[in-house]
This record gives sequence, structure tokens and C-alpha cells, in this order.
Amino acid sequence: MNLTIIGTGYVGLTTGTCFAEVGHHVTCVDNNPEKIETLLAGRIPIYEPGLEELVKKNVAAGRLKFTTSTADGVKSGDVVFIAVPTPPQPDGSVDLSFIEKVAREIAECLTPEIGYRVIVDKSTVPVKTGEKVAETVRRYAPQGVEFGVVSNPEFLREGCAVDDLLHPDRIVIGSNDDRALALMHKVYEPFVAPVLVTDINSAELIKHAANSFLALKISYINAVSAICEASGADVEKVAEGIGTDKRIGRQFLNAGLGYGGSCFPKDVKAFIAISESLGTPFGLLKEVERINGDQLERFLAKIREKLWVLREKKIALWGLAFKQNTDDVRESVAIRVAKKMIAEGATLIAWDPEAIETSKRFSGITEGIEYAPDMLSALDGADALVIATEWSHFANVDLTEIKKRLRTPLVFDGRNLLDPAAAAATGLEYHSVGRPAAGRH
Repeated sequence: MNLTIIGTGYVGLTTGTCFAEVGHHVTCVDNNPEKIETLLAGRIPIYEPGLEELVKKNVAAGRLKFTTSTADGVKSGDVVFIAVPTPPQPDGSVDLSFIEKVAREIAECLTPEIGYRVIVDKSTVPVKTGEKVAETVRRYAPQGVEFGVVSNPEFLREGCAVDDLLHPDRIVIGSNDDRALALMHKVYEPFVAPVLVTDINSAELIKHAANSFLALKISYINAVSAICEASGADVEKVAEGIGTDKRIGRQFLNAGLGYGGSCFPKDVKAFIAISESLGTPFGLLKEVERINGDQLERFLAKIREKLWVLREKKIALWGLAFKQNTDDVRESVAIRVAKKMIAEGATLIAWDPEAIETSKRFSGITEGIEYAPDMLSALDGADALVIATEWSHFANVDLTEIKKRLRTPLVFDGRNLLDPAAAAATGLEYHSVGRPAAGRH
């Protein structure tokens, strides 16, 4: 099939590339000429494992192309996916101006000669957005054009988005238009996964409900970690004990600094705002947010307790991305930790395998931080090490190197990557989240 993706961010670029990988012919549209030039030159503006190779492969095969022209995209694609940003507004609601703008642009490009088009909301949007997209297209499109509107939420995890797209758990398609549904089934025919067909409103709610539930699981285990610390229990043993229950599952039960990134914080706030706008306040999610914020403060309190005063302290920071296997620093808890320590007068020496450049460009940190050339040199002469992102690089480090290079052997592991007994045996004073010190079990 001929498909068009409008927006080449994490979702749009990965989706378009994977559609091309399974045999579709895909046109990716973006209004940023520099980004399109970068893609045309064979480079990608984000880090996502496996993506760059697939982009090059499918461009060379003639199945993937890039343009700044929405008109060309609408003309070439039987199905047009909207994958533009939906950032949060100050009150937590979703800014839908990018969605509305693209809907108008698509409408103005439609003609009776082009024929029927399916317009798909791929971006994460509040319930009833599909209705507004349909109204907008009808308002701005010429008379006599035919189109359908579909909600097709994405369930990608940054860092493994390619695999998530090529091997999805499920595919959700929301529409009451049989013609649109038939084309969407053809789009996903190459994928081996259950297809759930719903109305548009249900499909839109599924995405927010799913992400909010996962955020709830993270906040739940973090609340349990505080009880573990107070009682001497081990949160990892507790998580294992409850996670082996098939009704619960072990995923997203890892205690740490809390959730971050471009999805969970935004989607939880949006779901709270959506529920309130519908007259059904969602108090549980407000508590999820509170626990998430408290978790970071509890971790910082441990650092303050040991270092006493952060001013003029040199602290090594391992991790800047919001999670492993990505360079994304949007709503990164690691960046929040950094900003708070800098605000108290600390100087940070930071390292991340992929996110140093994105941190320089997008973190908003302009002073109080230096970027180390490698992981170990960040430790040299530091008063403490803070581990803030769960990269495997950090989990597999030689503990004797940490001990040798630090000025004082203090380690604050916000992701529970290191083994407490091994750290203690090396002579490190090791602090993690919800786990007892070595020897206390």
C-alpha cells in the first residue's frame, strides 16, 4: 500500500520506517527542512536501536522517502497518519494545535480527483479528538471529497520501538467506517498480532488508560520501597513475590527514581484533565503523580544526609536520558536530579552513552555541569556517584574502578543496578532504593 506519515519524531519516523520494512511504500512528511535534509542524507535525528539501519535499507529499496510537502504526502498516500507532537499545556490538558493544523492542511489538499483517503490519528490524543478532526476536515475540504477518520494509538517503548512495531502485542483500530477499517486491515496485514476494532472514542481512551496504569504500577512499587526501607525489607524480593502472580506481572515493578519521559508524565496529566473535563475526577492518578514526585525527593534526601551540604561538592552523574537505549531527555528524572543538585550549589560531571548532545540542547541546564569524555573519567575526584539512568553500561562496571577514582566512596544508585553485597565488599558506601544494606536480609 501507499502510506503517508506526517511528523518524523520518535513515533512518526519509526512507524513509517517499519511500515516500509514490511513492504508498504511510505512517504514521511515534516515541516522542518533541516530534519528532512538530514534524513535525505542518510542520517537520523534521534537515537533508536536498529532504526538507522532500517531507514537506509528502505530508502535504498525505494520504499521510504521524505518530503516537506503535505500536498505530495496526501496525494501519494491512501492512508495518511498524523504523528505530530501533542505537548502538555500548563493546566495538564493537551495542546492539540498541531493536530488541528495538520487536519486543516490535509483537508485543503483533498480533491475529488485524489479520491477517498483515510486520516489516522497516530499521536496520543484525548478522547473525542477524532470527532474534532473529522469536523475540521469537513469544514476545510472542498465539496465532494470522501474521507474516513481512524484512531490507531501507538504503544511504542523508546529504546525498543522498532521491535514493538514489528512485533506488536496488539493493534487497536478505532472507527465506525467500514471502508476505512478495510484499508486499515490491509495496512496491518503483514503484522502477526491480535487486532482490536473499537469505536474512535474507546481507541483514544485505551492509550491514556494503558499508560496511566503502567505509571500507577511504577508509583505503587515506589510507595512499597519506602515501606521496605523503613522496615528493612528488600523491595526487589517483594516485587518478585508479587510479580510472579500472573494477574499482576513483574514488568513495571522496578523501584527507582520514578517515571519520566515524553509519555507517562504527559499522559497521566492529560488523563486527569480529561476526566475532570468530563465531570469524573480521577483522584487515584493524582496520588500516582504525588508518589512519583515524592520518590525523587526521598532519593535527594539520602544524598543530602550523607554529603550534608551539596554546595561546592563535585558529583559524578551517570545517566541523562529518561531511560536506557534512547537519547531522549524530555521529562527525564535524571535531568530533574541534576537541576536540583545544581540549584544547591553542586558541580556535576555527567556522562551518558547517547544523551550528552541532547542534554546540551534540550535539558535547559546552562551552568553547573560538565560532560565527561567517558564513563570512568566522570568519577575522578568526585565526592559521590549518582546513578540516574538504567543503562547496562553502569550495571556491568568494575566496582574497584569506582572505588579507586572517587574522592569519597559514596554511591547513590537510583536504579538499583549494582549488587549491594559486591559494592560493600569493594569498600563502597552504597545506597539504593528500597533495599537493605549488605548483610541485612
